[in-house]
Formats: sequence, C-alpha cells, structure tokens
Amino acid sequence: MRYLFVAILFSLATVLGIHAQSTDTIKVVLPTLPVILKDSLHPSYKTVNPVISDFRENEDMKNHFYTNESPMTFELDRIPRKKNIFNSSYSKFIIPTAMISYGIMAQGSKRLKELDYSTHHEITEHYTAHIRVDDYMQFAPAVAVYGLDFCGIKAKHNFRDRTIVMATSFLIMCATVQTMKSTINIERPDGSNNNSFPSGHTATAFVDAHILFKEYRDTSPWIGVAGYTVAATTGTLRVINKKHWVSDVVSGAGIGILSAELGYLLLPVFHNTFGIKDKKSSLVIAPTIGVDNYGVGLAYTF
Repeated sequence: MRYLFVAILFSLATVLGIHAQSTDTIKVVLPTLPVILKDSLHPSYKTVNPVISDFRENEDMKNHFYTNESPMTFELDRIPRKKNIFNSSYSKFIIPTAMISYGIMAQGSKRLKELDYSTHHEITEHYTAHIRVDDYMQFAPAVAVYGLDFCGIKAKHNFRDRTIVMATSFLIMCATVQTMKSTINIERPDGSNNNSFPSGHTATAFVDAHILFKEYRDTSPWIGVAGYTVAATTGTLRVINKKHWVSDVVSGAGIGILSAELGYLLLPVFHNTFGIKDKKSSLVIAPTIGVDNYGVGLAYTF
C-alpha cells in the first residue's frame, strides 16, 4: 500500500512538472540559415561562382583561375622536361637549315649531283610537255592565308600582323634567293640561263605554305598539310618543266620555311619598334543601292 501511494505521488509530480514547463517556458524561434554548398560538382550548386581554369601558362609557369568577381593565381609545379634537340627553342630551324645545306653541298658533291642528273634524264625520257600552272600555284597558299579568315575560319593573328609577317618573310626570302642566284651561277636544266640555284618558285610556295600552317594549325592541321602539298607540287613541276634541279627545289623549300620562321620571330620587334598595340579589327560589308546605281561598300579597321 505504501509503495502504491509513492508511485501515485511520483506520477502526479511528473505530470505537474510537464504542465509547468509547457506554460511557463518562453519559446524563441530562430531563423533557418541558408545552406551554402561549397562543392561545385553538387547538382544543386547555385550560390557559389564556379572556378574556371584558363590553362594559359606564362613564362613563370603560372596557371590563372578566374571567378566572376576576381582572378586567383596559383603556382603549379610541373615535371621539368629534359632539353634535347627535338624540344629546344632552335629545333624549328633544323629542318630548313638541313634542306638548304643539302642544296649547297650538292653543288660540290658528285654523288649528290648525280641525283640531279639522273632525275633530269628520267624526266626528259617521259615528259615533254611544259606545264605552266606552277607559275600560279606558288601563290595559292598565300591566297588561302587571307581567304580562309575572310570566310570565317579564324587565323591565329589579325590581318595587320599576318601582313607584317608575310611582307617580312618575302623580303628575307627574295633577298636570299636573288643573292644566291647571282653568286652561285648554276645553269638551268634547259640551258636558258645560269639562275637555277635555288628555286624561287619553290621558296615562294613554301613561305606561303608555312605561314598557312602556323596560322591555322590550331584550327586543323590538315589546312597546313594542304598548303605543303601545293608547295611540294610546285617544286615538282619546276623539275618536270626542266627549270630546276632537285637540289634547287630542296634548297628553295628550306629557304621558304626559314624565311617564314624569321618573319614570325621579328613580329614582336616591329611591335616594340613602332609602338603597335593589339586592337580588335573589324570588317563591314554592306550593299549600296541608288536610283541608277548599285554596288557593295567595304570598310576594314585594323
């Protein structure tokens, strides 16, 4: 009986305590804080601006990352590559220099000259017609350098810089070819004159083809392949037409490629010398229609 009375008192005290707690306590409702997701890979990620990598590296091997507000720069370590003949800064000059050297050595080497004579002999037996398309084909890659950009395929450099590179490369090429022609005095296969070495047509074609390759290689390497194919065909036709020996064509190709490389190498020098700053160029083409006339207006800003 005593235990039952104690249990009743304990139950009553518990009920009264709960009632007092529910009536006397002041409840404060706190606002719910927004959940900000820090993981940009989360499917509902919206509040944090994504970090976009530029992946362009400067000379200090820095990668720049940008948000919508401000740039952030991080130092990234990269495994250094051992310098060799293939990844050095002068590797792009090796092939054209070797081609020019071959042509020069062929003028004094009987074994190399024998290739010129044997090729000429085979051509004389099988080809008699003169194909004059090489006189025009040499300029085809140059037309493509400007024509592709005009058609909407973006080149690496703007119209102004491409023209500077083209003009500089042609000046170097022409000066080199004419100097060698007048000093070496090699007779042409057809005996017309002594200006055979090196081939000016081939040098012109390869200047254009190499510039075409460098301007559009990021868009498609096949554009450069097409340019080199046209240039090589030009050189082949010069041999078939009995205007040049094989060594003339090989050296002409090397001079053309080397001249184009020097043209790009000198581009920053022209920018610094003449204070040229990069500006966006624009081309506007609009039709003009009048009462008695019509035509097309063109304005180019560079």
